[in-house]
Amino acid sequence: MAEQTAPPQSTAAPDAATEKPDAAVVRDALGVGIAVGLSGFAFGVTSAGAGLTLLQTCALSLLVFTGASQFALVGALAAGGNPYTAAAGAFFLGIRNAFYGLRLSQLLALPRALRPLAAQWVIDETTAVTLPQPTRRAARIGFTVTGLTLYTLWNLTTLVGALGAEALGDTDAWGLDAASPAVFLALLAPMLRTTTERVTAGLAVLLVLGLLPVLPAGAPVLVSALAAPVVLFLRGRSGKSGHGTGTTNSTVTENEPGEGR
Repeated sequence: MAEQTAPPQSTAAPDAATEKPDAAVVRDALGVGIAVGLSGFAFGVTSAGAGLTLLQTCALSLLVFTGASQFALVGALAAGGNPYTAAAGAFFLGIRNAFYGLRLSQLLALPRALRPLAAQWVIDETTAVTLPQPTRRAARIGFTVTGLTLYTLWNLTTLVGALGAEALGDTDAWGLDAASPAVFLALLAPMLRTTTERVTAGLAVLLVLGLLPVLPAGAPVLVSALAAPVVLFLRGRSGKSGHGTGTTNSTVTENEPGEGR
């Protein structure tokens, strides 16, 4: 995780009125950790169905531990994609965790000795639980409980899924590969609070769906990353043109997300 630069004001001096009971934070964290952790079973089954060995499947969950990247990798391999393209798609999907780490490093302000261990748990779900917390104590509890619960369950259910894949028969018929992406989308949707974020997400989806029939497996995910710079470029041009009229620029400013998130 990144070096701490400046702790957020809201966590350095929390208001008693905004404090959240520890039990409520633990309840929320357990809910997310258990719900998503159980979908590791789907990954185990999907990975085994794609031809990966038990050791390879379990190593992905233990060492990579980011569901979207894991599913992207085995999905591309199952579709006959080039291993290097599949790995590149999984890598670029995992890059987002580095940006989560920049924010969580400031928010959690963990001791140096714990940061390498905590970095393994910097994923979508721990970030989604940690960021809304009103105090640093609540953020640390949310991050720890979510990470521990999810990491334990995800790896256990991955093992069970990989071992039970043969008994399930045709894994494609069960549609288990859609379980983790569905949970991810459910967590992501409430975080798309501005027009810019929604347009970026929508454009990325359109790029993936449009390019699936024409590009090798795994490649559409790489191309979808272009949605962000395209939307930011268009938004910047809109802001510049609005600056001359004194109207559009103010509208863009109102749509900005809160910096504390």
